[in-house]
Amino acid sequence: MDACSVAMGRKGKVGFYAWRFRRHFTIQEERGNNLYVQCNLCLPTKNVLSTPKTSCSNLKKHLDRKHQEMYDEFLRKKDVKREAYASGTVQTYAPMRDASRTATQSGSGTGKFDRSDPRQSLISETIAKMIIRDLQPVQIVENEGFRELLQLLEPRYVPEPSHYIQQQLLPAYAYQVQVATKLALSGAESCSVTLDLWRSNAVSLNAGSGYMGVTCHFITTDWQIKSALLACLPLPSQTDTQRMLNDFDEISHANGISGKVFRIVLDPSPYESRSAFRLPGFYLHGNGDVDDEEEEDSSDEETGPGVGKEDVSGAEEDNSVNQFLARCRIDCFARSLGQCVREGIRSSPHLSITLTKAACFYNYIIATVTAEKLAQVFSPGNGQGPSASDRHWNTQLKTMRQMLESVDFLEDIVDRNDLALNSVEKAMLRELVEVLEPFEEATDMVKGDKHVSISLALPSVLGLRKHLAEIVTHQCTGIVTGLSQALDRRLAGILEDPLYVTATTLDPQFKLSWSSDRDWHKQVLLEEVGKHTQAVSPPEPSLDTQPSPSKRSRLFSFIKQRPTTQAKSMEQELSAYLLEEPTDEDPLQYWKRKSIDFPLLSQVAKKVFTVPATATTVERIFSLVGKTLRPERCRPLPKNLETLIYLKANYSILWS
Repeated sequence: MDACSVAMGRKGKVGFYAWRFRRHFTIQEERGNNLYVQCNLCLPTKNVLSTPKTSCSNLKKHLDRKHQEMYDEFLRKKDVKREAYASGTVQTYAPMRDASRTATQSGSGTGKFDRSDPRQSLISETIAKMIIRDLQPVQIVENEGFRELLQLLEPRYVPEPSHYIQQQLLPAYAYQVQVATKLALSGAESCSVTLDLWRSNAVSLNAGSGYMGVTCHFITTDWQIKSALLACLPLPSQTDTQRMLNDFDEISHANGISGKVFRIVLDPSPYESRSAFRLPGFYLHGNGDVDDEEEEDSSDEETGPGVGKEDVSGAEEDNSVNQFLARCRIDCFARSLGQCVREGIRSSPHLSITLTKAACFYNYIIATVTAEKLAQVFSPGNGQGPSASDRHWNTQLKTMRQMLESVDFLEDIVDRNDLALNSVEKAMLRELVEVLEPFEEATDMVKGDKHVSISLALPSVLGLRKHLAEIVTHQCTGIVTGLSQALDRRLAGILEDPLYVTATTLDPQFKLSWSSDRDWHKQVLLEEVGKHTQAVSPPEPSLDTQPSPSKRSRLFSFIKQRPTTQAKSMEQELSAYLLEEPTDEDPLQYWKRKSIDFPLLSQVAKKVFTVPATATTVERIFSLVGKTLRPERCRPLPKNLETLIYLKANYSILWS
């Protein structure tokens, strides 16, 4: 039994506080009116506390005395919720007066919960969390099947109407996120921002045709990287760059980051289709690829005269964005890398036939071979058949690699000779896997939820160019040429960009080990560091500070005087830093440890490491929204959809 499960069913303040403390304490024994609980934070020391069943004051006192951080967290969350109610963001509904809301008896003879009951609140909050986390339409709470499930699991629970969740719970959570985010940003010295533009016809939007997500990345005082979605705003059907930029200014002012933004990350082509790129012809059935294939085909077909005008318009809008953002803008490395792979693979259309045949062979295997035999070939995820992640080319490449490694075994257990691959096709696919392997590695590195800084971008481009220059192929020469041209066109500028040079050099695992001209890159680094540093002056002695023993009269005259520490110049700091051997230590932890030794360099490191090389959480959410909230399933109001996206992107802030 957890900390205060006994009090969970009781009404009022005691039950609420008991629920708050449940994760910190575990009940050991119950005697009369007292509970004997063990503090989970004091383990392995067995610290058993006694507390009355009707009060949790002893538990609060213990947290206050022994675990101040947890107690402060409890007070902060309580203050945030109180502020939300006091501000009028959350309005209390009058209790429903129908028979179900009163203390009537259900079929089992059990009274219904009141809305103030902690158990009622807990279930309602859990339902809201499910809606946010799974991007479910709020109207799901009105479904008969959902209500029957709630009645079976907890007959005393009174289902909340959808408007209560829409107008009370979700706005209250959004307000809590806003307060917590603004508080966290107030202590940040600088930050970087990612702008994600998304348009889709899959969702019925009355107020526009897409959304703009503004994600902020910053490093805390203890050198922890954090990201938060600041806003999710609707985009009008006709692109209005000036309005979009005005919205961005308002968001910056509202969150207190005006003047702190170091870089703004945008897609290389923000108005381009965002449909997931897959290996040509390699569609894995059973995972929703039919709809994706239509989206991919429609985006491929957008090459006619009518679309040419849209492309020109998009280019003009992109130029106006560049003029406004000036030097602050950089292209998203993950998106640029994906476009290189897309262009390189499409430069050899003859591979589509072989890839389509390989996909048919794989689909037949998944449909006919037993799970036990599949487990001998594919990883656990792929062994169960195609998953949603198989829509991306790098996951499909892993699947094809596993299939080629055991292709003889698979052909022996499959009775379809017409689907079997011949020797030329196998050789072509093996060459393709070998050519794309470093690109797959780079893509895996910049995909996912973890923040990856741009310090990895420059070494990645160098590694990819070296790989393409050295690889020898017979069947895939066209792809190698196409990838090389795409890489030079989209990513070659990184090699000379002072920002990327600085970020890579300040990464302790690289420093200047990658450079072919150390003196020139060192000079570039000095110039870039000089733009973003302020002189660090020694602190002035305070009159209230007690003098050190070594400076008092003659009593401590035998103590050798310490030499006065003089601040190092930027060149001295950089030379001392580069003399150290590279280390695999996490860059943020390294600079946290070295911020005293290299104060000027650490200032710049705290800025450049906020710039992400990865896609943001909201971009992945955008791709899910079009599939989850389709018009035939529901028609969520635009404001409700904005709130859902905002809360899902910031889920960890509320429920970490």
